[in-house]
Amino acid sequence: MDTFDTCQVINELINTNKEHQAREELIKLLDFHEQNKISYTPVLNHLIRRVGLYPYLQLDTSSWQDRFAYESFKADIGKEETVTLHREQSSVLKKLLSGKNIAVSAPTSFGKSFIIDSFIAINNPRNIVIIVPTIALTDETRRRLHHKFSDQYKIITTSDVELAENNIFIFPQERAAHYVDKIESLDILIIDEFYKASPEFDKERSPSLLKAILTLGEKAKQKYFLAPNISTLNNSLFTKDMEFFQIDFNTVYLEKHNLYEHIGKDENIKSNILVRILSETKGKTLVYAGTYSAIDKIANLITDKHPTLENEILINFHDWLIKNYGRNWHLTNLVKRGSGIHNGQLHRSLSQIQVKLFEEDDGLKNIISTSSIIEGVNTSAENIVLWQNKNGVSKLNDFTYKNIIGRGGRMFKHFVGKIYILDKPPESEHTNLELNFPDELLGDIDEENYKKELTPDQIAKIISYKDEMSGILGNEVYQELKEERKLESSNSILIRDIAIDISKNEGDWNGLSYLNSENPEDWDRLLYKIINLQPGAWGVQYRKFVSFIKTLSDNWNKTIPELLYDLDRVDIGVDEFFKLERTVTFKFAAILNDVNLIQQKVFADSKTDISPFVSKISHAFLPKVVYQLEEYGLPRMISKKIHNSGLINFEDPDANLHQTIDTLNQISINGVIESVSDLDSFDIYILNYFFDGISLDNKLMTSSQIN
Repeated sequence: MDTFDTCQVINELINTNKEHQAREELIKLLDFHEQNKISYTPVLNHLIRRVGLYPYLQLDTSSWQDRFAYESFKADIGKEETVTLHREQSSVLKKLLSGKNIAVSAPTSFGKSFIIDSFIAINNPRNIVIIVPTIALTDETRRRLHHKFSDQYKIITTSDVELAENNIFIFPQERAAHYVDKIESLDILIIDEFYKASPEFDKERSPSLLKAILTLGEKAKQKYFLAPNISTLNNSLFTKDMEFFQIDFNTVYLEKHNLYEHIGKDENIKSNILVRILSETKGKTLVYAGTYSAIDKIANLITDKHPTLENEILINFHDWLIKNYGRNWHLTNLVKRGSGIHNGQLHRSLSQIQVKLFEEDDGLKNIISTSSIIEGVNTSAENIVLWQNKNGVSKLNDFTYKNIIGRGGRMFKHFVGKIYILDKPPESEHTNLELNFPDELLGDIDEENYKKELTPDQIAKIISYKDEMSGILGNEVYQELKEERKLESSNSILIRDIAIDISKNEGDWNGLSYLNSENPEDWDRLLYKIINLQPGAWGVQYRKFVSFIKTLSDNWNKTIPELLYDLDRVDIGVDEFFKLERTVTFKFAAILNDVNLIQQKVFADSKTDISPFVSKISHAFLPKVVYQLEEYGLPRMISKKIHNSGLINFEDPDANLHQTIDTLNQISINGVIESVSDLDSFDIYILNYFFDGISLDNKLMTSSQIN
C-alpha cells in the first residue's frame, strides 16, 4: 500500500463530502501502519483530525493544530482520568451537558460508555438510573462505574436497597418498579438498547421497559436513550420532548467475506470452512450460531475437529466445570479446546467468567453464541462468524444482522473487524422504531395526565379497563393496588385475569398458605393452579415444571450434579436446568407475587401471606445474598464453601447485599483464601475476578502464592 497515494484518495473523498467513505479508507490505512509498525506522518495525522477521529492521533508526529485538537477534545471520565473523545462523542456529550433530552442511534463501536462516565464526572448528578437489557450488562456497567465513582455514589443493582445521598441505579427494567416511589428526584434516566421497548424486538419484555420509561421518565429532569442502527424514531408518549440523532460515525472498518456464495446449501463445506476459520485466524472470534440447536452442532464440530490445548487456566476451568456442573456437557468439553458458549440462560456468573476469559490473551479464543452476546455484554472480537441467518425460529432482520457484525473490531485494539458470512444475510433496510402504547399497560396509565398524548381509542380502553377492575375488586381496592406499585407484572391483561379468577373462584384458592410448607409435596395443587393462570407461558410441560420447582427447593443443600441426578427422572438436563431456573426466578416469581397481593386484597379477612415462598422462588431457593452475589460474579458453590468455613453466615435472615460486600472487603481476598480450606485454583481465579469488581484496592492472590 502506498501511503501517499492513499492519503490523496482520502483527501479527495473528504473534499467531495464523502466523509464516511474517507473514514473507512483511513481506518484501513491505519491498520496497515499498525500491522507494519509504521509511524504516522504529519499528513496522516492531519487526515485523522479532518474526519474527527481525534483519539487516533499520534502526537509525536503531529502538528500543533493536531495536538491542540487532541487536547481540546479531552474529557474527564472519573477518577481524574481523561480521554480524548472523537468528534461525535464530544457532540453528544455537549448536548447532554446543555440539559437536552436526546435519543441517539450510533454504531456499536461508537464508545457510548465514555459519554455516560464523562457526564457523571462533569455534572455530578445526585441520582442516575441506567436501564440495561440484561443482568450481565448490569454487572459489567456496575464494575466500570464502581472503579470510578464508588467513593461518591452508592451503586445499586438489586431490589430493596436503602438509598444514600447520591445513587447510581443500574438494573434491567423489571426492577425499576421497586424504586419509582423511593426516588424523590431523578437527574437523568439512561436507557441502553432502547429499541427493546418495541414489541418488534422484544415482545415479552417490551411492556416492562415501556412502563419503566413512563414511570421513571415522569421524575427525570433529563433523558438519554441509546441504540444502534435506528433510522427514524416516532413521536409518542414515550419519546415526548426528545430529540433523535442518527449518527453514522464508524471507528473501525468491517471487512466482509461473503463465503455463503461458495457454500450454497452444502453443510459439509460450511462446517469445513468454519473449522478452517477457527484454526487459521488470529485474534478472538465470536461465532453467531443463531439457535440453541446450532450451538450444539458447532460445539460437536469443534470437539471432534479441534485438539485440546495445553493451557493451564482452561484446564483448570474444565476441571471446575466437571466438579460443579458435570462431565457430559458441551461447555465442559469445549473449554479445553479454547472455546466457550454464551446464551441468555446460563448462570450469570458462568457467563461473566467466560467473557472475562475471552478478554484475556491466554483465555478463550472463541465464543459460540445466540443473540445474547450482542444484547448482554459489551464485548467485541477481531473476527465475527455468522453461521446462519436465524434468530431462534425467525430469520435475522437487517437490524440484528448489523448489530452482530458491529461486534467486529474495537477502538485501539483492532482497526479492522473481519466478518465471515456463512449464510446469506438479510436485505439492507431502514429500521423505523415505533414506541406505541400497548394494551398491556392499560392499568399503569392515568388518562387525565396523558390525554394530550393518547388517542381517543386509547383513552376509551383505559377507562374501560379501570371500570372492569373496579367492578371486580371494588374501586377502593383497585386504587390501593395501583398506588402501592407492588405488582410485578407489566401485563395489565394478566393482572385482570388473576383478579377475575381469585374473586370468582374463592374455593379453588383455599390452602394457598400450603406453599409456605417446608414439604414440597404440599405444593402440587397450588403450583398447577398458578401455572394455569398463564397457559403456554412456561416452555415446558406442567408436570416437568412442577417437578423442577420441587427439586429446586434443595438448591442450597445439594450440588448441581446432585440436582441433575434427581431431575433425570423427568428428563431435565443441564441446559434445561438453566432455562427453567431463569423462568422460575423471573416470570413465575412475578406471577406468584401478584397472586399473593391480589388475594390479600380480595380476601381482606384472610391472614394468608405467601411472601416467604415468593422470596424463596425469587432467589432460586438460595439464601438471598448468595443469589445476589452471583450477579456480582461469585458462583453459589464458592459462597457455599465460604459459608461452610464459618467465615460468613449466608443463612442469616438479616443479611443484606451491601453489608455482606463490606464484610468481604474487610476480610479481603487473602483472608477468604486463607480461611476457606477447600478452594481449588479456579475458585481462586474467580475470587480474584469477583473482588476486583467490589473493591478499589484489594491485593489479589494467585494460586501459586498459597501453595
